Amino acid sequence: MCFFEVSAVVVMVPGAGLEPARLAALEPKSSVSANFTTRAKTANSVPGVRREGKKKKPEESSRQKADTPPYLEGMSENEPLRLQKFLSRAGVCSRRAAEQLIQNGVIFVNGVPAELGQSVTPGEDDVRVNGARVSIAHTGNVVLLLNKPRGFLCTNNDPDHGRTVFELVPPEFATRKLFCVGRLDKDSEGMLLLTDDGDLGNRIMHPSNGIVKRYFVTVNRDFDPALLPRLLKGAKDGDDFLKFQKVFWDVKNPTRMEVHLNQGRKREIRRLLEIFGFFVKSLFRFQIGKLVMHKMPPGDCRKLSQKEIALLQA
Repeated sequence: MCFFEVSAVVVMVPGAGLEPARLAALEPKSSVSANFTTRAKTANSVPGVRREGKKKKPEESSRQKADTPPYLEGMSENEPLRLQKFLSRAGVCSRRAAEQLIQNGVIFVNGVPAELGQSVTPGEDDVRVNGARVSIAHTGNVVLLLNKPRGFLCTNNDPDHGRTVFELVPPEFATRKLFCVGRLDKDSEGMLLLTDDGDLGNRIMHPSNGIVKRYFVTVNRDFDPALLPRLLKGAKDGDDFLKFQKVFWDVKNPTRMEVHLNQGRKREIRRLLEIFGFFVKSLFRFQIGKLVMHKMPPGDCRKLSQKEIALLQA
């Protein structure tokens, strides 16, 4: 099978009968030499997650394990927090509501009425709200991985009472103030992150950080390679400028493609393809950063480890 990759306005075609000199000039990088069909099967055949790319040498892996993951640098479970932030992270209430509770005199720290602006240390200070102790184990941020099924909305509250992704959150995380990191529309499926860590969510989604999201896309008719330069150059739609970072397509089934994005405009893939006359029949996100989702049933949701969180930003 010929496999086409586009990462600029030049189309690279390995092994399509070109002259040797021309073929060498267009030879793709080894990191994208696998064909689309193989990659599609791999992404849905192995449980858990894997790190994309070549395996590291044992000595390099040992050295990296000793290093602090980027996500954890400068952070500590016992780092003092403003009381309002502590209560918000614990899922008790919002920071603004916490200020009101403090003023009402219902919050005590180590047996003493709390004051506005006070700091507490998780794991050391005894914080109580109306006499009930706030669980220290519940104060750390959490990042959940959900395989979003079609038909669910990425919203905390739908006025039309549609089903939302938060119905799929395990009960032990139900009281947290979770939000979606990079929404998927109602008809899209796949990898969705839910967290209560606003800083992490911003780092993952902000275009300046260059974190790539990868999608499998099926359109309503055969893809026209002549449009590739225009998809990569981008197009204006309303106030948004839409563009793809990379596009791969399967020459045996030209209705299927893989799209890479490093920005997160609303319904960006669907809107840009519609500009050029294509209708998206299915859209499935399978990777964010270097974290790949593998063989999770639709609707399954689990907590990510610290190493997996670091891969999101690698």
